[in-house]
Amino acid sequence: MSDSKDSSASDKHGMVWWSELMTRDVESAKSFYEKACGWQFSSMPMGEGEYFVANRDGVPTAGIMDMTNMDNLENVPPHWFTYFAVADINEAVGIVRADGGNVMREPFHVEGIGTIAIVSDPTGAALGFIEPVVPPQGN
Repeated sequence: MSDSKDSSASDKHGMVWWSELMTRDVESAKSFYEKACGWQFSSMPMGEGEYFVANRDGVPTAGIMDMTNMDNLENVPPHWFTYFAVADINEAVGIVRADGGNVMREPFHVEGIGTIAIVSDPTGAALGFIEPVVPPQGN
């Protein structure tokens, strides 16, 4: 994969880009989604743990991560978390600040994926913004 911003990233602005399940029971979740959705899983290292990519017919579809040891999430129930594509991550973060949202994690780069920021909108709903490096297949 290229690590330069894809020129079509602006064409993807505003699209739902990625969803991941944050859970404390990864194995049960994987088993359920294998049966319910026909997903196959591959793993990749993430910090001290693993991240599981759900694939459908060879196309990355979603992710599953273990939230057991994540700071400040002790009382948060398992949930799906959504990332939206943006053409310019710094502009999107500026809009969050200007419109009364909250930046929970400043933009950070993930090699081969893009630049991500974790924010909440003015209503308090958490979401991720991603300025993608390379569009996933199918988007």
